[in-house]
Amino acid sequence: MVAVARPASHMRLMRMDDLDEVVAVEQVSYDFPWTRGIFADCLKAGHPCWVLCIDEELAGYGILSVGAGEAHVLNICIAAAYRGRGLGRHLLGRLLDVSRWSGAQRIFLEVRPSNPLAKTLYESVGFREIGRRPRYYPAKDGREDAIVMALNIAGSDIEK
Repeated sequence: MVAVARPASHMRLMRMDDLDEVVAVEQVSYDFPWTRGIFADCLKAGHPCWVLCIDEELAGYGILSVGAGEAHVLNICIAAAYRGRGLGRHLLGRLLDVSRWSGAQRIFLEVRPSNPLAKTLYESVGFREIGRRPRYYPAKDGREDAIVMALNIAGSDIEK
């Protein structure tokens, strides 16, 4: 039997020199991607920004806003070549941990109704829909609502 080497993965804080790769993943992942400036502003503002690397290649990233006992998942994305391997769940787990470490009691996020895979992932770790933001996202045919979801972590209802 031949041993097959598993790819080495690790997470670390995002750096300014990651932005070319992050923006490249963002641009091919979304019809209305964040700009380089938005990512740079998140770093400058001190938001917890994480990258997930596989064999030193950027496989995904996640960005939080944390304050006043709450956290907000601003952006989370896995590069197309790495989807379907549980990496989104792994990266989301890190964001939930960072939220907890930062003293957040509740975490919020918005997700497009046209992204059922993401919504299912969020629900699988305990997020629940708490409302809608009408016409929140730009869409090819106008605007799309956002599903607002929340997870209470004070009592640790997180399912891993």
